[in-house]
Amino acid sequence: MPLQKKMNFSDEIIDAISVDCVVFGFKHGILYALLVKHGQGVTKGEWALPGSWVKYNEDIEASAYRILKAQTSVTKIYLEQFQTFGEVNRYPSKRVITISYYALVNTEDIELHAGVTVSDAQWFDVRKLPKMAFDHRKILDKCFTFLKHKIQHEPIGFNLLPEKFTLLDLQELYEAILGKQLDKSNFRRKLAKMNLLVPCNEIQQNVAHRAAKLFRFDKKVYDKLTEKGFSFEL
Repeated sequence: MPLQKKMNFSDEIIDAISVDCVVFGFKHGILYALLVKHGQGVTKGEWALPGSWVKYNEDIEASAYRILKAQTSVTKIYLEQFQTFGEVNRYPSKRVITISYYALVNTEDIELHAGVTVSDAQWFDVRKLPKMAFDHRKILDKCFTFLKHKIQHEPIGFNLLPEKFTLLDLQELYEAILGKQLDKSNFRRKLAKMNLLVPCNEIQQNVAHRAAKLFRFDKKVYDKLTEKGFSFEL
């Protein structure tokens, strides 16, 4: 079979294909989403997901990382492709298909800086979102619904926590995502059956209340549960 000729594509954008990134973060018992305020174009001054056009000479995933870095300065995070949105009238004046990605990050590791094409980048409580451009609210809502399901079948929530955390931190994370208060004893009993946590033999430092024990997750168990999945209905 003859070798395929390698194509040399230009650095120009494909103005019919875009990428939009849903980035979730967690802090002080609240689940946040990362939004940017457009600094130019027809949606100038409106809040939106970090996103823009794909270039002819780059892979889709490379576009996602480039756009996120350019608009928010966020780098070195794991992005996973979520869903493609292609409603005919989702973008004004022309046909645009967008490929959405999502990420779960520890906000302590993220320092935001608005890029050239946006005037601001901020974390917003997922339950107190501003009006958003295009169909970005729909994209975020669908991704949030997906997250609610996924956290009960994969241990992905640990990506939103620091390396060492308390059991209360973990429970508050689940409560923030699921939107309901959980029974403490039942939550910890189900958690113990998973054998996912390892005691750090340390306690919290510089807290006003009684210091709680710190835990970390077991990487081998984490990887196994991520691969096989589990049921953690709450």
